[in-house]
Amino acid sequence: MRITDLMIEPVMIMDLRSSTKEAVIDELIASLNASGRINDASAFKQAILAREAQSSTGIGEGIAMPHAKTSAVNQPTIVFGKSTRGVEYESLDEQPAYFFFMIAVPEGESNLHLQALKVLSRMLLDADFLNRLREVKTPGEVTALFNAAQSQSEASEAAEQAKRAESARQADSSTGGSASGMADVIVGNPNSDQFVVAVTACPTGIAHTFMAEDALKKKAKELGINIRVETNGSEGVGNQLTAAEIARANGVIIAADKNVEMARFDGKPVLQRKVSDGIRKPEELIRKAVTGDAPIYRHEGGAAGGSSSGDKVSVGGKIYKDLMNGISHMLPFVVGGGILIAISFLFEQYGGGGAENPIFKLLMNIGGESAFHFLIPILAGFIAMSIGDRPALMPGVVAGYMASTSGAGFLGGLAAGFLAGYIVIGLRKAFRGLPKSLDGLKPILIYPVLGLLAVGLVMYYIIDPVFGGLNTWITNVLENLGTGNAILLGLILGGMMSIDMGGPFNKAAYTFAIGIFTSTGDGAWMAAVMAGGMVPPLAIALATTFFKNKFTEEERKSGLTNYVLGASFITEGAIPFAAADPLRVLTSCIIGSAIAGGLTQWWAINVPAPHGGIFVAALANHAFLFLLTVVIGSVISGLILGLWKKTLAQRAEITARKAA
Repeated sequence: MRITDLMIEPVMIMDLRSSTKEAVIDELIASLNASGRINDASAFKQAILAREAQSSTGIGEGIAMPHAKTSAVNQPTIVFGKSTRGVEYESLDEQPAYFFFMIAVPEGESNLHLQALKVLSRMLLDADFLNRLREVKTPGEVTALFNAAQSQSEASEAAEQAKRAESARQADSSTGGSASGMADVIVGNPNSDQFVVAVTACPTGIAHTFMAEDALKKKAKELGINIRVETNGSEGVGNQLTAAEIARANGVIIAADKNVEMARFDGKPVLQRKVSDGIRKPEELIRKAVTGDAPIYRHEGGAAGGSSSGDKVSVGGKIYKDLMNGISHMLPFVVGGGILIAISFLFEQYGGGGAENPIFKLLMNIGGESAFHFLIPILAGFIAMSIGDRPALMPGVVAGYMASTSGAGFLGGLAAGFLAGYIVIGLRKAFRGLPKSLDGLKPILIYPVLGLLAVGLVMYYIIDPVFGGLNTWITNVLENLGTGNAILLGLILGGMMSIDMGGPFNKAAYTFAIGIFTSTGDGAWMAAVMAGGMVPPLAIALATTFFKNKFTEEERKSGLTNYVLGASFITEGAIPFAAADPLRVLTSCIIGSAIAGGLTQWWAINVPAPHGGIFVAALANHAFLFLLTVVIGSVISGLILGLWKKTLAQRAEITARKAA
């Protein structure tokens, strides 16, 4: 693919008017939008800003490459923009940016665009090319310059491949064929025994990944040092390193801003740096790696690792990263199980046989009794794994299971995940002095056994009793309130349904209502808890729909499923959002749920069914009013959350300020 197939003339801006970073981003996006290359300018901007929040795409030397891969893009496009005055873009070299390449890639796009990006990154590392780019005046001149440069690059690459192929044939003749397939991926001096391997990766795997690859290759060739570079791009791993290459290497360079597979580098000198260092400091990295001037990497279990060891990450940022690891792995269980439960209610109410309907029982077994039982264990397990790598996964899952079966709920699951992760970290420190010959016992014996024992004891004697006692106390308080003040009790019951989304508060309110319903047949309190429990997911669905600039694309997609979950009285659909932003989500949902619960008593609504949401609304004595309470509560919560939550742009700005 020619780079000019993506960098089309109609979207180029030869004289950018903007003087600030965000204004430049807006101006480039406006050009994309006007040409029809994107379908949602707001969503695309949020994706761009989310990438900028991870690290600036101002790579230095006057170049900025903001990029995003999202469904908001119709066609892969590179918008070229040129500023004569320069723009302060928070570039890595703290210098103004003059050349802008905004890369827009559709979600699910094939890897053709990656080939063009590799060509682009190679050009931008050439100082002579940048000097010529400064002189262009029209889009036509830009196209001609890039076409000529790509033709020259392709000719040079063909000559280099022929040279490497010849070297490979000579190596095969002297080694009996053992060198075949290697010369086409190793760059440097075939007569040198100096050899390093590298892995490059950025969060989106689009631009910086390949720029770092080319910078390292180019510098290694200049230094006469052989190098093999693996890329962790958006389409997966490219040029994957072999065990033989790793064993042969003098050292390893990890230029990455996301996790890469690290176990294979155990015992090797490993430099772990930001991907931007691969672009800006290739000589330093290569020289240190080839001389072994790097810490020896010791792997203690887990596949993750590889982000910059030199970066300072705030405590809040680390907690958020660990939390999101648990939420992202839990989300499929919420969606899959929740939708099946919702469908099961249809068969229960309208398929004949009620609770004995075989399809209802089957779907409820799969979705509710199976998938939903994994929510808290998976949340806790993957939080723990993010903290303590693979050895923490099993203790975290078990601790999460203990939290779910004891009634500690998702709040207990959160505590369990962090507890398990940091206990494993503590065990690593405690057993650091063991003889090297016993290292192999750590991940397969010491960490699993002692980690599980320690986590289990803390859960059994501290966390579970605390939440269990809380549950009992809440139930007693509710029973003592009685029905003397129906509206007040409705407010309390409705609000409790949102406090912990299935934990002790939620279960206490629901159990109280069930107890009254089964003993007296009075469904007034069932109306309060059902309305209160339907509000959180519906409020989140409304907020993600009408306040799109406050949520990421993934959150908006997840928000859509909450319409179904909320309508079906499946409060757990709100858990991922509550776990990620507990203050705003829980506060707004509690207010709306309490109002909904209070209104059910104000209007004397009675729902003679223990579950079902809208599927049992027709059974209520005032069906329309019941649905109205849910709508009112959901709208109030959705508005509070949507107005309170910061936009992605504001969050990106705060993150950038903290990192500065």
